[in-house]
Amino acid sequence: MGTPLNPRFQPFALLVGLLFALCTLLAGLTILQVYVCDVGLTHQAPLGPLLRQEFKDWYALGFISLGVVWFAGRNSLQAGHTGRWAAVHFGASLMFGTIYAVLTSWLVAGEPSVMHPGQILTFSYLMRTYWVHYLVLYLIVYWLAVFGHLGWHYYQRFREREVQTIQLQHELVEARLEALRMQLNPHFLFNTLHAISSLIHDNPQAADRVVARLSELLRLTLDHSKPQEVPLSEEMAFLDRYLEIEQTRFAERLRIEKNISPETQQALVPYLILQPLVENAVRHGIEPREDLGLLKICASRKNGRLELLVRDNGNGLPSKVDLKVVAGIGLSNTKSRLRHLYGEDCRFELNPAEGGGLEARVEIPFHTAAVSKTVQG
Repeated sequence: MGTPLNPRFQPFALLVGLLFALCTLLAGLTILQVYVCDVGLTHQAPLGPLLRQEFKDWYALGFISLGVVWFAGRNSLQAGHTGRWAAVHFGASLMFGTIYAVLTSWLVAGEPSVMHPGQILTFSYLMRTYWVHYLVLYLIVYWLAVFGHLGWHYYQRFREREVQTIQLQHELVEARLEALRMQLNPHFLFNTLHAISSLIHDNPQAADRVVARLSELLRLTLDHSKPQEVPLSEEMAFLDRYLEIEQTRFAERLRIEKNISPETQQALVPYLILQPLVENAVRHGIEPREDLGLLKICASRKNGRLELLVRDNGNGLPSKVDLKVVAGIGLSNTKSRLRHLYGEDCRFELNPAEGGGLEARVEIPFHTAAVSKTVQG
């Protein structure tokens, strides 16, 4: 296998290839036109000289056009200097015409004339013919090359800015998601530390267990390597550590029920999406109660969507709640994260639960890590 072309020279190689193909096509079309038009006439242009002259002519034009493109790149249009730019390129167009006339005349000189049998084309004759008769064509070709380069230049700048804009938007969303994910409710930390201080003397083993779980929670929360979405099984493992702390705090006052459908275990969910919902249920539903508090966590797949439910048997709310009215960082962050990740293709609601209490419901598209990798590939 050959050595791959340096990426810096790939655009130039592509331009050379395109010009060569274009000049070959135009030379072929010109030869075909002349040959077809002469069919049936007494004098028909000899094919050999016709081929040589046209290919020399068009390839010379293509070669000179490379210089035009280079010159256009070195003298690009700048804001406020349009007049100077036009004057420079007008002078360069005359120089381009002269170089093209000289080069083509030198290449074609010595060939038999296609139009006048028996005549040999001389350099001086060709110079006069090319310069006088094809001056307008030279100017048109030059300005086509200049404007073509100018259009390509602006297209490239547009694409670069578009890519930069997309990258900035992506980085901004990632930064916002990271900031939202990092905001743990201080209320939970204070309560946990208070529970630890209460257990140190009465139940040192329980206090040690709570400290270990709290350390694990903080380590996972501060882990920047975690993606924005993780399998539900991983999210539940994190939540179990949190629930163990709460179970230690409330002891017999808290009963936890989990109903996680097996097919949802590998479904991707936003990292740390359930913890603020559970924390809200514990704080506002379970903690104010003096009797047994019930916390229920469910996950199921319905119509191609993943439904997550967190339900408590607290006092609840009389009607649907506008999340903008709900105080607290956790629920507001949950709504913001869902909006950033899924746009309008998600739902987050707080509703009165059947039999009393409050139910937090999250619906997002059902997808797994395997599906995501396939789509990205």
